[in-house]
Amino acid sequence: MAEVASPRRSRLTPEREAELYEAVLDLLREVGYDALTMDAVAARTRSSKATLYRQWGGKAELVVKAIRHGKPTRTEEIDTGTLRGDLHALVALEDDCTVERNSALMRGVAMAIHHNPDLRQALREQLVEPEMAEFRRMLQRAVDRGELRPDCPALEFLLHMMVGGFATRTLLDDQPPTRTFLTSYIDAVVLPALGVPTS
Repeated sequence: MAEVASPRRSRLTPEREAELYEAVLDLLREVGYDALTMDAVAARTRSSKATLYRQWGGKAELVVKAIRHGKPTRTEEIDTGTLRGDLHALVALEDDCTVERNSALMRGVAMAIHHNPDLRQALREQLVEPEMAEFRRMLQRAVDRGELRPDCPALEFLLHMMVGGFATRTLLDDQPPTRTFLTSYIDAVVLPALGVPTS
């Protein structure tokens, strides 16, 4: 009986995958989402477009996977024993230079989601929803420790507050969101809203 050959997706090495993702992020910073093309990614990474489509399906998937790959430690891996410690540890994951670069990157992507539903869906499924789930686990640990009241009305707005401080720093102050700013913001705004002591 003859065997029918099924198409196989060639496996990239982790090093090659990381190289591709870094090139995508560089292009994204240079030209933005709308002007980024699979042709440009293929040229920058010395890949074929066929390989890129076979591995990622399209631009939205590739961009979101690159952003996800470029993120440091996942929130669920942070557990300092206090909510304040967890939030400060989250801010400390990246130095100011990286925070500034990623802030500019995310502003560009945020603008693009308004007219790119495929990007919006990929971003929501692979980045936003997992991040929200991890923040909920962090908050649940704080509730379980007795730091947070389970009926605190600000609980459901933690991620909104964190993103707000990060995203509006440049808009309002014409400065990047530094670690010092974000740590102060957490102590002055986020933790008091949650009813958590800051010292």
